[in-house]
Amino acid sequence: MYEKEYDLTHSFKHIDYLKHGNKRQKIAYYEIKKYQVYDKLKNYDPIVTGTIPIAIDLPESDLDIICQCQDHKAFSKHLQEQFGDQNEFKLATISQNGVLATIASFSTPHFEFEIFGQNVPVEKQNAYRHMLIEHLILQQKGSEFRKAIVELKASGLKTEPAFAKLLGLPGNAYEELLKLNLASF
Repeated sequence: MYEKEYDLTHSFKHIDYLKHGNKRQKIAYYEIKKYQVYDKLKNYDPIVTGTIPIAIDLPESDLDIICQCQDHKAFSKHLQEQFGDQNEFKLATISQNGVLATIASFSTPHFEFEIFGQNVPVEKQNAYRHMLIEHLILQQKGSEFRKAIVELKASGLKTEPAFAKLLGLPGNAYEELLKLNLASF
């Protein structure tokens, strides 16, 4: 649970909120700082996304960081140079929904990091958009809803399908969340 509730307009662009959050958020802040992840990615507009910033993570949840990269070859080289010596480092460039994405992952003592780069501004990437929508819904629906989301995730559902199930959204959960009229929450 949150130790501090966040403003609905919170952008999540700066990681200072993590050091004032719950235990896992504080550890995430420490790991990001210790491994200089934001410093090493500063030219790529990094933002932590996913379940940890909005406190619906499971113990095995990874620490997702999205970036904007215009040149996937250069981004891959940079990721290899900066993080290639980390435990379980992996790097791939794939096509996701018709858009190239470069993904690096590695492990630290407390987290598996996943760094995701597309040639799309980070504020327009689906991971960020989903997180903001989910954050707003959680703020409006309260602690019982948050608890139900975590329980659904613990039973095996991914985050967006868990939200869709509780909200009664038909169809593709990832697309339907982006279509929500948030003024109705």
